Amino acid sequence: MRSAVLAATVDVLTEHGLAGTTVGAVARAAGVHETSVYRRWGTREKLILEALAEQLDAALPVPDTGHVRDDLTAYFGTLARLLATAQGEALLRLSVERDDTLPDRRLPYWTERLERGAVMVRRGVERGELAPDTDPGLVIEAVSGALFTRALISGAPLDEDLACRLVALTLAGVLPRNRAYRPD
Repeated sequence: MRSAVLAATVDVLTEHGLAGTTVGAVARAAGVHETSVYRRWGTREKLILEALAEQLDAALPVPDTGHVRDDLTAYFGTLARLLATAQGEALLRLSVERDDTLPDRRLPYWTERLERGAVMVRRGVERGELAPDTDPGLVIEAVSGALFTRALISGAPLDEDLACRLVALTLAGVLPRNRAYRPD
């Protein structure tokens, strides 16, 4: 039931937006009783946040290739491909959309998503690939911010090459001071 309801939540969100995503609509789409959804999640907000978190986390595994550049390129290449889809763009829009009927839970949601990415940068610092004073969160925000801008604002193409170029540009600023970055 859990996976059916979460998948239905994403489908309803994608098709009808946040305002149209009611527990009743999700229950109908999942083929379950509305009270079952309330019993499991309690509120529409918890249901939506869990569905978004699961969808994005499943679609964006954190790679560990042994090289920060390769990890970030793979991660952000996957994110770019996801954001280039109608569902990925809808998920991003919905995760930043404000709904005054619900408490704002976007900060904890996005803090957790950004922290997942920062793990890759911390590993690069520990391996000596990046300067010791590198701010992992800032690196992740620098690359993801450009991708989110394209998805939400400019409509410019999102592709793996863009992710590779953004990673190279960002890493050039956080290399140890005695090394020059050479994009392989």
